[in-house]
Amino acid sequence: MQGASTGIGYGLKYQARCIADVKADSDHTSFLAGTLSLKEENEVHLIRLSSPGTELICEGLFYHPNEIWDLSSCPFNPRIFSTVFASGETYGAAIWEIPELSGQSNAPQLEQLLSLDAHTCKIKCILWWPSGKHDKLISIDEENLFVWSLDSSAKTAKVQSQESVGMLQCLSGGAWDPHDENVVAGICDSLIQCWDLRTMKKTNTIEHAHARNIDYNPKKQHLLVSAEDESGIHIWDLRMPKLPIRELPGHAHWTWAVQHNPEYHELILSGGTDSTVNLWFASASSKDDTTPESLVESPTRRVDPLLNSYNDYEDSVYGLAWSSREPWIFASLSYDGRVVVESVKPFLPKK
Repeated sequence: MQGASTGIGYGLKYQARCIADVKADSDHTSFLAGTLSLKEENEVHLIRLSSPGTELICEGLFYHPNEIWDLSSCPFNPRIFSTVFASGETYGAAIWEIPELSGQSNAPQLEQLLSLDAHTCKIKCILWWPSGKHDKLISIDEENLFVWSLDSSAKTAKVQSQESVGMLQCLSGGAWDPHDENVVAGICDSLIQCWDLRTMKKTNTIEHAHARNIDYNPKKQHLLVSAEDESGIHIWDLRMPKLPIRELPGHAHWTWAVQHNPEYHELILSGGTDSTVNLWFASASSKDDTTPESLVESPTRRVDPLLNSYNDYEDSVYGLAWSSREPWIFASLSYDGRVVVESVKPFLPKK
């Protein structure tokens, strides 16, 4: 299904890949986006949706010293976020604090609270535990998974534990289980590998996954969605890791990002290099009782899991972010720096 675009647009100055919901902002629907310019000084934009929901407002524009390859907002403090950045062949990771905003016309300076300096390989991502305040942080580079003990008030972070996958394998991303603070899943070449953070031992393994991006189901334990290396989307039950329990067709080209809705867990967003964002309805079982009215199956028609395709882009879509405050709102970011915010209210499941 392809509907006319009703999205609200916002343009970044440079190319970009990273956007994140400011989960801890309970007063506004807001997002952080970071740019990826090789030659210019990069920027972090704090973007808020106006109260009527008709425009995107830049609440803050901050200089960032390097290309931003990963950006995540702290789930318990709206002024704190993390970035993974690059300068030539050198990668780094840091935790930043947004200064108090007082109507300044010039871009104020971000305060670097701390740097995660233990890495000797290219850093891929930083993970905050998504389900509340937590004093641990996870960082993943190509060969290692680090667990940090975090004290943001004292501006310190210490490596609590570390696990290496060895030189024959390569980590590229991961997700932290929202139901269990002791479990993290990592993308490791063709595998999705889970670790118990208490022992740093491997637990579940999904073979032949070839994932680019993964996300846990926020409402149901053991369920994980993956954006496959080519075009497809798979939903996995980690208790039965040999085969996916659901397959979705994905995109016409590479599927790059995938994300569960934080409240309506059957709704999944995906973005790809076909310049499209797709909205899927994918219940984990046929007995799910929260089906959108538009998807009620007739005896002669098979339900199409694709609810809508958003095509208001001219470049690959790498960034997706559902709003935690208004879970029917999502933001997407294409490589040319275009942010689009859409509402999925017509597609919300009905009890």
